[in-house]
Parts: sequence; structure tokens; C-alpha cells
Amino acid sequence: MSDQFPPYEPPLLPPHSDDDEPGGPPAPAEPLAQVPAEEPFAAWPQPESGAVVEDRAEPGKVIQHSAGEIEIPDGYSVIEGSPVGKRRSVAVVVSRFNGNLTNRMLRRAIQALEAAGVAPDAVTIVPVPGAFELPLAALALAKTRNYACIVALGAIVRGETPHFDYVAAEAASGLQLAGIETGVPVSFGVLTVENVAQGEARIDRAADAVESALEMADVFAQLRATARG
Repeated sequence: MSDQFPPYEPPLLPPHSDDDEPGGPPAPAEPLAQVPAEEPFAAWPQPESGAVVEDRAEPGKVIQHSAGEIEIPDGYSVIEGSPVGKRRSVAVVVSRFNGNLTNRMLRRAIQALEAAGVAPDAVTIVPVPGAFELPLAALALAKTRNYACIVALGAIVRGETPHFDYVAAEAASGLQLAGIETGVPVSFGVLTVENVAQGEARIDRAADAVESALEMADVFAQLRATARG
């Protein structure tokens, strides 16, 4: 055997064409998905209102709503109510549930009614078992047509079950429906809070509900007078 071998040369392959493959040229390979190195929306502009939406109250303080009044240009007709109660009959429907809160809300509402000029004998108070019963009572009172407005007072405190969400939603929609169906203003003086402490800090919402009801009653009275004229 000779100890000299010719150098190895690979065999020459015929020229390759994509057309030689059965079925035509192969589909191009899909590029590999690129995993972003950082949050994909990090470069997006941030909303200017974000800081306001994300604000949280400092301990012991409550975030207030934006202050200010509506500014109507001159030259327009305006019908605006005032929270006055002279010669008006008002019904107050109040929930007995969470009575430690609703009792104080009722007292605050009575104070607001007296300050607005509503006589005690022109006020009818209707206690009901809970916030869920407020709409039905408000609807029945409104249908009598004996009252210029209805004030609904209640307190719903979140618990460990979804019960809170169902009662709060039904109370709100039901009270609105009572006003829409009868044309008698029904104000929403129902607290929907996380705990009793939050409710205690919002007892004055009862006075706000009284003022809202009286103001809307005055608006409706003006509208009726305009229609008659």
C-alpha cells in the first residue's frame, strides 16, 4: 500500500434552484419573536390627568371635588333653582340599617330642612329596613304627589361579600328611576363607604342631599310656571 494518497476533494454538486423543489419555492422562515427588553409602553406620553386620578388622601384628610361654579355667558335664558323650602312639603325616607350612621344623617337632614325654611309639619319621615328598600318607598311617596321632593338617606358599608355592590347599585338606580318615572325630584343621600369611619366623616352628605332635592324642586316649579305662561 502506498503511503501517499491524493488530497481529498468533495464531489461537485449540480447547481441548485428553488424551482427544483416540489411545490415551488419554500416559504420564507418567520422571524423569531423579539422579547422587549423593557416595558413596551414606557416611551408613550403620560396623560396629564394621571397625577390627579392617582392622588390618595393623606391620613386624616379627605380629597375634595373640584371647586368652582358654572359661568353662563350673558344673553342666555337661565332656569336655576335655589335650595329654599318655604311652602314646600318634603318626604325623607331613611334606612334603619347601620342606624348609628343613618340616625345622625337624619338629624343633619332635619337641621338642613329647618335652615332652608321647611316647617316641621311639612316634613314626613319614613323609616325603612335598609338601603335596598329606599327606592320602593321613594317611588310610593312620589306617586302621592303630596311632596315637592324626596330625600333618601342610607349607609352601605362594604363587607366581605359582594352584597355591598348589589345593594349599592340597586339603591342608586332605583332612586333615579323613582324620580324619572314620577317627575318628582329624588335626591341620593346614600353613603357607600369602605368602613364606618368613612361614613362618620360624611354625615354632612345628608345636608347636601336636602339642598339638592330643594334646588331641583325649585327648578321644577319654575318649569311648570314657564309652561303655564
